[in-house]
Order: sequence, then C-alpha cells, then structure tokens
Amino acid sequence: MLEMNPVTINGETFLAITLKLPKTNFMAVTNEVGYIMCGALDVGLLNAKLKERKIVAGRAVGVRTIEQLLEAPLESITYEAEALGITVGMKGKDALLKMK
Repeated sequence: MLEMNPVTINGETFLAITLKLPKTNFMAVTNEVGYIMCGALDVGLLNAKLKERKIVAGRAVGVRTIEQLLEAPLESITYEAEALGITVGMKGKDALLKMK
C-alpha cells in the first residue's frame, strides 16, 4: 500500500511517502529541493555514481514510521546536502528545513 500525506514543520510543508512492502516499509519525506529517507537509501551511490545530479538527500536508519524518520539523526548525507549546512547526526526534520 502507498500512503502520501503532507507534513508541516515550522510552517513549511513537505510530502511524506510510505510504501508498505512485505516485512518492511520504504519511507521518504521530500520537497522540491531534496529528501530524507529510511535506510534503503544508498548515499554512497548518490555521491559516487550520480554526483553530477547534485542530489540533496539524507539517510536515517532503524526507523519504522514517518514520525521516527523526522526525529532520527541522519546517519549519512550527500555532498549536496552538506553544502546546504546539513550534517550527519542532525535530526531529519531539521535537515528538511535547510532544504530551501
């Protein structure tokens, strides 16, 4: 099942996406600039093989809900996210607010 819902953080609106798969959930929260995602995101691939796309993204591991994704510290980030001031360890919701 696919769920898409708006999420508001400090007056900014993002789109939360959850794809329920057998034995796991695939989750992301996005806007027009970038996104944060569950552990399925391969940040190494984005930084190495897709660097020219300049993708702004962060990964949090061990999360099972959108709420946990927003509160979890980011485990890894892309180079482009770092350029916006997003850091490893930053909460997902704080990283999203820097995606402007």
